[in-house]
Amino acid sequence: MILRILVNALALAVATWLLPGIRLSYEGEPGGAALTMLIVAAIFGVVNAVIRPLFIFVTSPLLLITLGFFLLVVNAALLMLTSWVCTQFGVPWHVDDFWDAFWGALMVSIVSFVLNSFVRPRGQVHS
Repeated sequence: MILRILVNALALAVATWLLPGIRLSYEGEPGGAALTMLIVAAIFGVVNAVIRPLFIFVTSPLLLITLGFFLLVVNAALLMLTSWVCTQFGVPWHVDDFWDAFWGALMVSIVSFVLNSFVRPRGQVHS
């Protein structure tokens, strides 16, 4: 679980670094920025665990019609929701608008997929 949070933190950090519409407005020592990204990743994980299944259930007809492409919109909405929750808790991480969230969610998905391919699947033991 901690490894998954680290992967999400790194993926969110890449999106924050590459996209101008996703900002970490932390001023201080670099370790504090890393801790902030870990907090954002934890919030993102909770939002994905709690809200994502509901979003997918409600939008399932659109997901079927678009052959799953509407999932990109769902992921963007979840990233914007994460930004809102961060604002409520005083975490200095923000997504400007939907399109920044859309491209950020796509980037987070790609980076997470690549990084998770290096992480051992749950329950698998080395022999």
